[in-house]
Amino acid sequence: MGEAVEGKYPPLDVITIGRASVDLYGQQIGSRLEDITSFAKSVGGCPANISVGTARLGLRSALLTRVGDEQMGRFIREQLRREGVSVDGLKTDKERLTALVLLSVESEGVSPMIFYRSDCADMALAEEDIDEAFIASARSVVVTGTHFSRPNSDAAQRKAIRLMKAKGGKVVFDIDYRPVLWGLAGRDRGEDRFVGHQAVTEILQQVLPACDLVVGTEE
Repeated sequence: MGEAVEGKYPPLDVITIGRASVDLYGQQIGSRLEDITSFAKSVGGCPANISVGTARLGLRSALLTRVGDEQMGRFIREQLRREGVSVDGLKTDKERLTALVLLSVESEGVSPMIFYRSDCADMALAEEDIDEAFIASARSVVVTGTHFSRPNSDAAQRKAIRLMKAKGGKVVFDIDYRPVLWGLAGRDRGEDRFVGHQAVTEILQQVLPACDLVVGTEE
């Protein structure tokens, strides 16, 4: 990489790529989602959470994704800034809304969850959103499973992987498997963590050779 490319952005330790939502948590613990009467708002989505968590641990982190040009998108942008996360890679999508998630804690281990992600902003991430100079500013990228579920976001993540590997940096893959986001579970089954599917397995296996670290759940 030339000096102009490397020096365009401040240096980062990690760039996370993928989901960014507003999570609305039911405040009546022990209640069904049907019975919840009030919600607390927070930033959600695995990549957004990793960017915040790594910033709190003292790393220089950034989130690369899209949010809507509305109040929820601005909430995510402002909250990331408050947490010390770089928003240089956060794109504003003027055509789509920021994703929402509604969830409750019904009982121990039972947390019903509904994803509102139809044509949402973060899933519109595309190759043109992956700035070579931005990737060059970081020591590592985190790619995530959901964004391999559509051709445009798959291509975006694969471009980021190629650029990071070319500069000798590290690639982390958080499988972040949500069957409902692959169309494999009912819309009311957002909490389901595993539905076996050979085509999904094959897509995710293609990513593994480029990765330095793979993160998954027991499922």
